[in-house]
Amino acid sequence: MIKQATLALSLVALMAAGCSSGVKLDDVPVEDKTASSTTGNGANSGGTSQSGVAGVDLNQSARDGAGPVGVSRIVYFDYDSYVIKPEFQAVIEAHARFIKAGGNRKLMVEGHTDERGGREYNLALGQKRAEAVRRALALLGVQDAQVEAVSFGKEKPAAQGGTEEVHAKNRRAELSYR
Repeated sequence: MIKQATLALSLVALMAAGCSSGVKLDDVPVEDKTASSTTGNGANSGGTSQSGVAGVDLNQSARDGAGPVGVSRIVYFDYDSYVIKPEFQAVIEAHARFIKAGGNRKLMVEGHTDERGGREYNLALGQKRAEAVRRALALLGVQDAQVEAVSFGKEKPAAQGGTEEVHAKNRRAELSYR
């Protein structure tokens, strides 16, 4: 028993001694990695910066992300359902035309639910809602690579409260362009 205790203490001492380092951190040179100035006029430049990162035209991104003018970006669903209501078919058709006309436009469909039900169930229902919109767009000729479907379940409500009116606002799929 004493041999085991002595052996254990010896191993701990060896491990502690092995962890020490002879390098002093104060003597290590530090390389300056501060940002350098970019060529052109910053984010609106079409060129690349000295670091090799291409500039982004923020105004062009805003124009591309606008979506069809005067068309809702929200599709509402009935309680515990992922069936697209007939009154939202025109909304989906307008977005399909907009995406196909733009060539490389990309759309994110976010499925949401009201607060009733468990977290896992609502995440699954939100995903089914987003997938229903994605499939409807695909049937109208939109390429699968242009649409991503995600679920937020009950995590991002559009409205707060326990009334049926509030629940109806939260049962939705939101369309946003990327």
